[in-house]
Amino acid sequence: MKILYLNITTFFANKDMLAALESYKDSNGNSLDIIKYDYVYDESKVRNDDVFEKAFLAALRKHVPDFVFSFNFLPVVSKVCNIEKVTYVSWIYDNPEIFLYSYQVINPCNVVLMFDSKQYETFVRGGIKTVHYLPLAASTKRLDNIHYSSEEKKKFSADISFVGSLYTERKQYYDEILPKLDGYTVGYLQGIINSQLQVDGINFVEECLTPQITDAIQKASNLYPYPDSAETLEYLFANFIINRQITIIERKEILTMIGKKHPLKLYTYNQNSAFSPEGVTNMGPADYFAEMPIVFKESKINLNITLRSIQRGIPLRVFDILGAGGFLLSNYQADLAYHFVPGEDFVYYESRKDLLDKIDYYLKNDNERKEIAENAHRKIQNEHTFDVRIGEIIDIVTENQVM
Repeated sequence: MKILYLNITTFFANKDMLAALESYKDSNGNSLDIIKYDYVYDESKVRNDDVFEKAFLAALRKHVPDFVFSFNFLPVVSKVCNIEKVTYVSWIYDNPEIFLYSYQVINPCNVVLMFDSKQYETFVRGGIKTVHYLPLAASTKRLDNIHYSSEEKKKFSADISFVGSLYTERKQYYDEILPKLDGYTVGYLQGIINSQLQVDGINFVEECLTPQITDAIQKASNLYPYPDSAETLEYLFANFIINRQITIIERKEILTMIGKKHPLKLYTYNQNSAFSPEGVTNMGPADYFAEMPIVFKESKINLNITLRSIQRGIPLRVFDILGAGGFLLSNYQADLAYHFVPGEDFVYYESRKDLLDKIDYYLKNDNERKEIAENAHRKIQNEHTFDVRIGEIIDIVTENQVM
């Protein structure tokens, strides 16, 4: 089978997926024929790009692949694949992913793999027939072969670590629009934020946006959907403004709360260097390949605080923690509880108090903590590697015969 692989080096999962494709063999020992096509991801050109479209069409006609693969959905790629009647497989690992709402998503060439089962259900209910549910994965081959020095072990060892964005290094839509909103709208949005902060597992932000509130946000933000796109204003504002703001508040509050009781190491973007409350050591960024696995291996507890727009899905961070053999303490995510057993493969917290109680418990119970981490690593190795996912992707493509 011949696959034209869009090599997007800025996507974290790209290297692991490409390595798995290149080493993959089916049950008969047959390898895949992988053609790498370098693609520079530029949001301004993801919908239309005349230069790329011409070159890519020529590449498809030259190589005649069985299917094209990329991470995230690229409308411009779907457009060309649809013209040439070549199957286009895209595996989503961002949420929100605004380009999923491009009209190109209905092209019959598409096999769109969604890691968030809630997102998948939303599209299916909307009559979109090109989508499938597929969780993300980890490369235990790579993670199990990380070698590091005693100095690195000392540097990255910790009782508790959190690796992730604080989202204050990105565009601050909420802070920008706040001075432009009337008092009623500000109070209404604050009510939504405060309420959602109390609830894990269900996100009701989008449903709470009334026409009056939506209109006020639009006037203040000047944000509009793309003309060739089907996302609603409610989706746009809920996920790019409000859920992001909730995540900013939640992560800062939780890290600050933990730091008052236990030392915690935070690995985040350099732009967040000023965030260093009592008990929290801001370590700056951790390199995804060279340092992050060591953090996960050498931390007694690895936290996951999911971006609020990921409603049920398992973030890539979680797979990386479990694949590295780290112990995971996470907020509740339905997909995580479906694929892994709470209390056996990982632990989730139900409230701020419960989070602190479980930190206290698992810091004192080394054997139980290590056993849970080992269970999860074994399950990742058997069921959730990129090698396993490639077989599942090939089965989906074969079964659907999309073109």
